[in-house]
Amino acid sequence: MTSTLIAAGALGAGATVSTLARAAENTQKERYSAPPKFQLKFGASGFNEKNLDIQKSAQLFFARDLEQRTNGAIRVEFIGSNQICGQTNCVKKTQQGIVDMYSASTQNSAGGAPYLNVLDYAYMFPSRASQFHFFYSKKSEPLFREPLRQRHKLQFLFTHCELRGIQLGLKWKDKPLVTSIDQLAGTKNRVTGTQLGRIAMQLMNLNPVPIAWEETLDGLKQGLIDGAETWMGAVAYAGMAPVVSQCVDLKFFSGTEHTAMSLPVFDKLGSDLQDDVMESAYVAQIFTQGMNEAALTDIVGATNPPRPGTIFAENNTRVATLSDAELRKAEEMCSPEFNPEPWEQWRDRLNKWSGGHDTYQEIYDIAREIPRDTQVVNVPPQRWWTS
Repeated sequence: MTSTLIAAGALGAGATVSTLARAAENTQKERYSAPPKFQLKFGASGFNEKNLDIQKSAQLFFARDLEQRTNGAIRVEFIGSNQICGQTNCVKKTQQGIVDMYSASTQNSAGGAPYLNVLDYAYMFPSRASQFHFFYSKKSEPLFREPLRQRHKLQFLFTHCELRGIQLGLKWKDKPLVTSIDQLAGTKNRVTGTQLGRIAMQLMNLNPVPIAWEETLDGLKQGLIDGAETWMGAVAYAGMAPVVSQCVDLKFFSGTEHTAMSLPVFDKLGSDLQDDVMESAYVAQIFTQGMNEAALTDIVGATNPPRPGTIFAENNTRVATLSDAELRKAEEMCSPEFNPEPWEQWRDRLNKWSGGHDTYQEIYDIAREIPRDTQVVNVPPQRWWTS
């Protein structure tokens, strides 16, 4: 299955069945030409080659690069499409040793690794570029990655970066395009596993409701809920576009589909293979930075208006781009900068877990080391783990 997925990713969407079969056979022979020193099981929640052509979050790219970089010393068996783990339990199954590495959103993984909540303070990141800048920053090691190793035995590898908004269902199809946070007051919205995301939604009167994923699409279709908090790439790759009428680009906290590894497994590899893992994670981070940014425009249609031929254009999904003044209003309603009291308990907890860092303020400051209008593709990559 992994060989077929890797071959499909290399050939692209236009491959015929026979072409794919030949490519998969050749890929299989290449991957199995020598016995590996380590065979790693990669649980990737709902991902497969089809939706990784929509959200370019680099999971298969990473697996292929790591095998090639190690000359087969590490072999990765990719198990996607929720076959071995899902968004909320991939992290737990990694910690339990059922899989060796996983991919899921940090928000859904926060139930099993609560320190991941540190990414979810409202309006801590002003842009996608600021997110990439943070994950490349050497300061992310002591502030973010080391606490994950210490508390949750996870080696954080790389991530895709978007910012979350409210994705309104068909109930809003014939309503005017949302232009103000006030129009969303009192709506009922599905929330993911993040505790900090719920705080922000409560402060903006967005009524966060935990609803199982399998019930979310029907709820958006039938109008049982108004919307769901997620990012626009997820709307497209998860098949939500037919039941999402408006994507309100609130940009109010992180949407980060990350890949991480069991720290005990990473420690067993030895220094040379550990270096290879980190180099593959580095190039996967660069891949995601450039490729997903292009996919948002050219495949998803996350623009106002969406480009013809994109998923949003074909499903009449409109993008509601809020003005700077409206985004500022939302920020003043819910961010720790302007409304600190509701955040104090979680902020104190995360600060203690980090070893005494002021997590919100320090990440906030790193995110603003680059100009606010920096384009994602202009964020310079750097190896965050090197001295």
